[in-house]
Amino acid sequence: MNSISLLLLRFAGLFGLIGAFIGSHMAGSQGGAYALRPIHAHILVVGWLSLFAWAAFYQLFETRFIKLAKTHAWTAIIGTTGLTLGMWLYMVNPLELAKGFTTVFYIVGGTLVLVSFALFFVLTFLVQPSRKQ
Repeated sequence: MNSISLLLLRFAGLFGLIGAFIGSHMAGSQGGAYALRPIHAHILVVGWLSLFAWAAFYQLFETRFIKLAKTHAWTAIIGTTGLTLGMWLYMVNPLELAKGFTTVFYIVGGTLVLVSFALFFVLTFLVQPSRKQ
């Protein structure tokens, strides 16, 4: 479980750094970058906060369902990346990609985040307190 916890913790740190950078950019741009507000919020709440909480969860609890836990972690990481990157492509569209592509990218990322939350909910019934406590 330590490897899953560490993986989630590192990605939480990455999303936290990106979210803080976007917030700093918005503050310094004097109004020009406020289209990034929803992206900034989702990176910090879904990416930094949720992944950090799940990293702590895997330190506090043990499960025998390692494949399920790894699937949870990777759907969370890939989903958060897809959701926030898809949101940026959809809302800002700096690469002028087709609207259909950006919409699907955004939806698939968001769906993976939902899957990760559902897996987490299931995992809460399949754990026991860590022996480290």
